[in-house]
Amino acid sequence: MNYLTNDKLVIVGAAGMIGSNMAQTAIMMHLTPNICLYDPYEPGLKGVAEELLQCGFEGLNLTYTSDIKEALTGAKFIVNSGGAARKAGMTREDLLKGNAAIAEEFGKNVRQYCPDVKHIVVIFNPADITGLITLLYSGLKPSQVSTLAALDSTRLRNELAKYFKVDPDKVENARTYGGHGEQMAVFASTAKVDGKPLTELIGTEALPEKEWEDMKVRVIQGGKNIIDLRGRSSFQSPAYLSIEMIAAAMGGPMFRWPVGTYINNQRFSHIMMAVETTVDKNGTTVKLFNGTPEEEKALEKSYEHLCQLRDEVISMGVMPPIDKWKELNPYLDEIRY
Repeated sequence: MNYLTNDKLVIVGAAGMIGSNMAQTAIMMHLTPNICLYDPYEPGLKGVAEELLQCGFEGLNLTYTSDIKEALTGAKFIVNSGGAARKAGMTREDLLKGNAAIAEEFGKNVRQYCPDVKHIVVIFNPADITGLITLLYSGLKPSQVSTLAALDSTRLRNELAKYFKVDPDKVENARTYGGHGEQMAVFASTAKVDGKPLTELIGTEALPEKEWEDMKVRVIQGGKNIIDLRGRSSFQSPAYLSIEMIAAAMGGPMFRWPVGTYINNQRFSHIMMAVETTVDKNGTTVKLFNGTPEEEKALEKSYEHLCQLRDEVISMGVMPPIDKWKELNPYLDEIRY
């Protein structure tokens, strides 16, 4: 059996629906034979491990533990879905306080038990903030911690494909940037539908302005729609996309979608948000991108919303004031993008 690497991959939150799907996806994609499942809920964790072992996979060294030290020791790659789940009627921001504390503890555990980890993907919400907290307390470089932002772009792709009744592969470069939440910036200028620029279709008979505005709302509320339909939050799509991300960091195929990553420059200061990136063995690299004036304004608004969430976490005492961050992680004072 050929694998991308033999390095240890840890799935945090493995007893949950996202975590268990991540584990199975990683195994089926042959990322590494050495996979460790971690979850504090031991019965559920054992149940997931038993099911995966009963699949009869060959060449697999699957371990599981509810001891975080045992799980993280020797880890080179981690995907963390171990936050509280989003329930009906909740926004991602409603999860802020509890999941912020979970992210703080996780970052500190990484620093203590696996400081040589190569890459971490954080996907529990609000992912922009939990990823930022993880980065701060882990002491890792910004290129080594990323968050799941692709799901918003894939939802835009799906909405465009349904509306125009075309194969999803005919929709190119569908993109959302900024926050992974209700304040995301939905871009039209990057996309093409069946070879035609989306901006040339908006405002025409093919896609009236109102229909485009309605579509953006459906994209923004894509997670809520899944909860309404299934009675629970998304798990298949975030599981697959997050494993695609970690596969790219392991040296696999280039990740195709925007990634949440740390930004610090004159325009966007000390924040983690979705931008255009590449992901490879060196982690995330930010690519410059520009939208229309209207899109750039929406991106600024999304950034301001993320700053409010970040500052709220600071006021809770979960993170220190920004001018103290360099004491915990000197990399966060460097200019990035």
